Amino acid sequence: MATTMQPTTAEATKQLVNYRTDAGVAVIEMNDPPANTYTYEMNRQLDEAILKARMDNDVYVIVLTGAGDKFFSAGANIKMLASVDPTFKYYFCLHANEMLLRLEHTPKLVIAAINGHCVGGGLEIAMAADLRIARKDAGKIGLPEVNLGVLPGTGGTQRLSRLVGKSKAIELMVTGNTFSFEEAKEFGIINDIYEKDGFMDNIMEYARQFTPPNKAAKAVGRIKRAVQTGWEIPMESALAVERENQQILFQSEDAKEGLAAYVEKRPAEFKAK
Repeated sequence: MATTMQPTTAEATKQLVNYRTDAGVAVIEMNDPPANTYTYEMNRQLDEAILKARMDNDVYVIVLTGAGDKFFSAGANIKMLASVDPTFKYYFCLHANEMLLRLEHTPKLVIAAINGHCVGGGLEIAMAADLRIARKDAGKIGLPEVNLGVLPGTGGTQRLSRLVGKSKAIELMVTGNTFSFEEAKEFGIINDIYEKDGFMDNIMEYARQFTPPNKAAKAVGRIKRAVQTGWEIPMESALAVERENQQILFQSEDAKEGLAAYVEKRPAEFKAK
């Protein structure tokens, strides 16, 4: 009989998520190669990294990726799921939902750097990012959970349908097929595909364009928040969210600088604070 499984001492102390910052960009790397499958313990570390990036005033953009060059993530660790009871599985999914909502609620741009196969829960994590950029010919993408007799239970049914529409999302999930990054771009799941060579260097260069002095990072974050919150509520309420975010920006030094630079016909120099 399966029972609730606690992480082993080795797993509890293992560094399953790497975290570093570079010129205003926080890089969060799932670190259990080759497949970077996640357990409850990895998700707790991932949650901590998300909160760390959120609270760091010197971080303006978050990049999510996987260790190695084969997988972004293959999703939940199947051996772990097979060894625990249904109650544990439920709370495991609940925590994963809360973790990814925290990522969406953080007013900082999140980019998923998809460096390899991105399937199941791995795609569910990527879909909670604001932008998704894949490495060319690095793998497949999809939600094949139906082949295990379950559904995509970490937000997949909801986020995929919001990205590609109800009918297409149902088709992709009930067939359980995986597909190429090029197809994913056509569906609207992937924003762009970068060449293999220098992939992470190019991701970092892309991410830094949204940090000061290049962009008003507070405006980038508030655009994200207005969209993420407004998407789920009635238009009148969504417009109120937009106005409140705009009011916050009107009071910022970046708004003063942006307006002044426009009038003075010069490039804006946005501040780091």
